Amino acid sequence: MRPLDVVQAFIRAINAHDTVGLAGLMTEDHRFTDSLGQVITGREAMRASWTSYFSMVPDYHLTAERWLCDGPVVVMLGTAGGTYSPDGSRNPALKWATPAAVRALVRDDRVAEWQVYADNEPIREVMRRNAKQSAVVERDN
Repeated sequence: MRPLDVVQAFIRAINAHDTVGLAGLMTEDHRFTDSLGQVITGREAMRASWTSYFSMVPDYHLTAERWLCDGPVVVMLGTAGGTYSPDGSRNPALKWATPAAVRALVRDDRVAEWQVYADNEPIREVMRRNAKQSAVVERDN
C-alpha cells in the first residue's frame, strides 16, 4: 500500500471510531504526539486512548482538505471536530471544530507515528462552558 492509502484508511477508522481497525493499522511501537506535545507510545496504549477519547467526543471526526506526501511521510490538512459529551448526550451547544494538521510516518504499511497540530482552545471553551452550566444546575437543585 502507498503511505497515502494507509493514512487515509487510518482516518476512515478514526471517523468510524473503529479502535480495532486503528490498532490494526498501527505499528507495535506506534508513537502518538498530541498538539500539546504529550506522547503516548505503543499500539495497545493508543487503542485505550482512542477508546477513551471517543467516549468523551462520540462524534469526533477529521475532515481532510489537502494531502502532502513525501515518501513515507504524509501530512493531512483539514479540520477536526465533534461534540464534547461527558454524560453521553450530544448537546448541539457542545459542538466544536478547529483547523487541524496531522503528520504521519508510515512503515511497513502501518502508521508508526501520528502527530496532531491543532488548536485545543475550541474544545476547552466548550468544556469550560459545560462546567459552568453544570455548576449552575447543581447550585439551583
